[in-house]
Amino acid sequence: MRKTKIVITLGPATSDLEMIKTLIVKGVNVFRLNFSHGTHEEHAKSIHKIRLASKELGREVAILQDISGPKVRIGKVAGGLKLQKGEMIVLAKEADDNDTHLLDISYPIIVDMVNIGEEVFFADGTIRSVVVDKSEGKLFLKLLTDGVLSSHKGVNFPKTKLSISAITAKDEADLAFGARHDIDIVALSFVQTAEDIKKARDIMHKEQFDAMVISKIETSAAIDNLNDILQVSDGVMVARGDLGAEFGVTKLPRIQKHIIAIANAANKPTITATQMLTSMKENPFPTRAEVSDIANAVYDGTDAVMLSDETTIGKFPIQAVEVLHESIKDVEVNYPYLKEFKSANSSDAVAKAAVQLSASLQKEALVAFTTTGYSAQALSKYRPKEHIYAVSHSLQTHRRLSLVWGIHPLFVMESLNNPTRLLYHFVKKLLDEKRIEKTKRFIVTMADDQGKKGSTNIIRLLDKEAIDRVLSYEF
Repeated sequence: MRKTKIVITLGPATSDLEMIKTLIVKGVNVFRLNFSHGTHEEHAKSIHKIRLASKELGREVAILQDISGPKVRIGKVAGGLKLQKGEMIVLAKEADDNDTHLLDISYPIIVDMVNIGEEVFFADGTIRSVVVDKSEGKLFLKLLTDGVLSSHKGVNFPKTKLSISAITAKDEADLAFGARHDIDIVALSFVQTAEDIKKARDIMHKEQFDAMVISKIETSAAIDNLNDILQVSDGVMVARGDLGAEFGVTKLPRIQKHIIAIANAANKPTITATQMLTSMKENPFPTRAEVSDIANAVYDGTDAVMLSDETTIGKFPIQAVEVLHESIKDVEVNYPYLKEFKSANSSDAVAKAAVQLSASLQKEALVAFTTTGYSAQALSKYRPKEHIYAVSHSLQTHRRLSLVWGIHPLFVMESLNNPTRLLYHFVKKLLDEKRIEKTKRFIVTMADDQGKKGSTNIIRLLDKEAIDRVLSYEF
């Protein structure tokens, strides 16, 4: 079984029920819904199809809601505006139809925040400029590159501290929708500080929405505040599109490794996204560079890799998932297992000991009884070669763990405070459903007081003799 997870974005090419079922069979763990596109009605239909496909196949998958955030864009441009290095253009708060070289912006207040000498990039960083002068409501930009600019292209300010909220009015409405439809994971766009996540959580709390929160790292401010952001997030996404625009593509590999390393140490899952298999939008086979990119992300320690255009509008979505699956499996043959981190707390130390014990005794699997998912994630942090099976007491936790490296959500069980009784029902269920033979050996982590985050304090070794002893209690 593959340990690194696959996230795909649902779109016109993959919205059919049978296609969704095929994608689950091919190995998709999480379906992303991009709320920068589509209506609530369309997304509701997609959610229904995903849940139905999951039920029919008997495989739980997670649904990720990616909210838009304050994406900064220019306004309407008549035709394609041809720009030449060295010439001047104006970025203004208000449009002027009589000036073709004046561009308005979706967040006019930003004009006041930008200073002379700071850079302004357009169209994912392909067109670059620097501010050489500033007047009331206008920035005068000198072009550093040639290019053609069309309507509504994105704008990046890599050296400017932008004081705008990461949560827009549209995002608030989208979060309310997510609450009504039992979304598992929310991705926050254009996060800059920990306060952005706290604001989102406050909104979600009012909606009684307890989804996993993933912060998309796509600005220089987010890199500067990464540790603080991780403290209040459930995970992060390496959003390489806007990161590339802000820092330049040549710096992306280093930045990617930095984000993943920090997140791994903090025991927070990571998703690596953007242009994993771009060529497969039009071709049935990837380039060698794309396969190497996938492998590099896996070696870096990412929990999941994500497809966007490849599965929304691409011609070969199934083949793209197959390439991801096979590429990951090959890397995991000689993956650097058993990573070393300092234990964060006693529960983390128990997980570390269980992983080390499993490696030493060559047990066939690790099993985590978990209410919140924390104890299973703690095992994942140390990247054991053995598979991790999670037994949760909550369907919500069961689905969320679909995102985390190496964890295979097994089933949902009633929470019992008696550890021996819990083990009895667990083993009996495994044997009754013929999931294991008595000859199988595994290590279990659990708590003597189930239900509290970080309360794991028991390691049990289960082999044939131990299984017989557990079954002899006959609860």
